[in-house]
Amino acid sequence: MISTSDFKKGACVEVDDALCRIEEVQHVKTKKSAVYRVKLRDLRAGHITEKTFNAGDKLVSARVERRRMQYLYGDADNHTFMNLETYDQIQVPTRIVQDALPFMKENDEVQVVLYGDEALGVDLPAAVELVIASSEPGVKGDTATGATKPATLETGLVVNVPLFMNPGDTIKVSTSDARYLERTKTA
Repeated sequence: MISTSDFKKGACVEVDDALCRIEEVQHVKTKKSAVYRVKLRDLRAGHITEKTFNAGDKLVSARVERRRMQYLYGDADNHTFMNLETYDQIQVPTRIVQDALPFMKENDEVQVVLYGDEALGVDLPAAVELVIASSEPGVKGDTATGATKPATLETGLVVNVPLFMNPGDTIKVSTSDARYLERTKTA
C-alpha cells in the first residue's frame, strides 16, 4: 500500500482495477482539509486521467520491474527487445512504445517496464545521442543571433539545432521534450 504522502512521479499503483503510473502530483490545501490532485496514466490503455484523493488515502502499490534490454528491430505492429541477461526476446506492441520510438535506434539499450511478463513501456535515459540525417545549410555570418534551423535525425525525429550544425554531426537530445542539448561529435 502507498499513502498519499508517498505519491511521487513515476510510482505505479492500482486504481479502480487499472494499472497506472503517477505522472504529476499536486498537494492542494482547502479550508476543510488537504487533497492530492494526481494525473494518472493507464499503462495498458495509454490515456491520462485526473483523480483527487484525500490526505491519508491509500492505494495498492503495483509491483513493476525494470529490465535492461536491447532494442533489436520493429515493424508496423510490434517491436522486439532482447533481455541482456537471458537473451530471451519479447514482442512489444507499437502502441506501447510509440512515444519512445523517435529516441531509439536498433541495438540501443533501454529499460523495459514489466508487470509480470507483460511489457508496459520503455524508460529512456534523460538524453540520447543521435546523428543528423539531413538539414539545410546555415547562412554564413548568421551565428551571433542564436538562430536555429530544423534538422531531421536518424530516427526521423525533427529538432531545432544551431545554424552551424551539419548532416553527419552527432548531437545530444533530451528525451523529455525532444530538445537539442549539445553537439557531441562532428562529421
